[in-house]
Amino acid sequence: MTTPTTPHGTFRPAPGAAPFATQVSAQARMETRLLLRNGEQLLLAVVIPLIVLVGGVLAADRVGLDFPYGVVDTLTPGVLALAVMSTSFTSLAIATGFERRYGVLKRLGASPLPRSGLLLGKVGALLFVELLQVLTISLVALALGWSPDLSVGTVLGALAVVLLGTAAFASLGLLIAGTLRAEATLAAANLVYLLLMAGGAVVIPSTSYGAFGPVTELLPSGALGNGMREALLHGALPVVPLLVLAAWAAVGTLLTSRTFTWE
Repeated sequence: MTTPTTPHGTFRPAPGAAPFATQVSAQARMETRLLLRNGEQLLLAVVIPLIVLVGGVLAADRVGLDFPYGVVDTLTPGVLALAVMSTSFTSLAIATGFERRYGVLKRLGASPLPRSGLLLGKVGALLFVELLQVLTISLVALALGWSPDLSVGTVLGALAVVLLGTAAFASLGLLIAGTLRAEATLAAANLVYLLLMAGGAVVIPSTSYGAFGPVTELLPSGALGNGMREALLHGALPVVPLLVLAAWAAVGTLLTSRTFTWE
C-alpha cells in the first residue's frame, strides 16, 4: 500500500490552532482597538484624569490646597494612579460586561483561544493603553511645571505599583462584569469609580482625609495612589502599598475565578 502524496504546488489542509503567543498577541491587538475606538472609554482613560490634573493645579490657590512638595508634584502621581484605575477597572468592567451580554465571550470561549489567553490579551491591551495615558499625562504635567526626580529606583517603584495596581483593579473589574448584568455593571463600575476618586485617596494623599486616612490606605485606590506618590515623590520602593495591592489582586482573582460566568 502506497502513501498518498500531495501534488507539487498544491496545499494539504492542516487544521489546528495558532501558537498560544500568536493568539494572545492577536487578542491584545483587537482589545486595544476596541478600547481606543470607544469614546466613553477614552473619556475615562484620558480626559477625566487630565481635567482633574489641570483643574487641581489651576484651582489650588483658590480652594486652599497646599502640599509640602507642591501642588503639581503631588497631584501628578495621583492622577497617573487615577488613569490606571480608570482603564483597568471601569473601562474593563464595562467593556467585558457588554461583551458578555452580547455573547462575544461565549463565542470566544468556543474558539481555540483558551480563557487564560483571553485574559492575557485583555491585560496586554490595558497595559498598552496605560502606557499612552502615562505619556499623555506626563507631558501635560511637565508643561504645568512638574519636575520629577527620575532615578532607577523611582521608575522601578512606579512600574511595580502600576503592574500590581492593574492586576488588582482588573480582577475587581472582571469580578463585577462576570457576576452582574451589563446595565448593572455600567452603573456599579461608574459609581465605584466616582466614590474612589472622591474619597479613596487615589488623587490626594491619605493624610488629607483626617481620621479616615488610615482606612483609605487599605483600599486598592489608596494603595495605588500612595504607592505612586512614594515612588515619584520620595524615590522609595512603596512596600506597604504593594503588599496591599497584591492582597487585593489575590482576593479579586480568587473570587473572579469562582464566580465569573461567560454568558
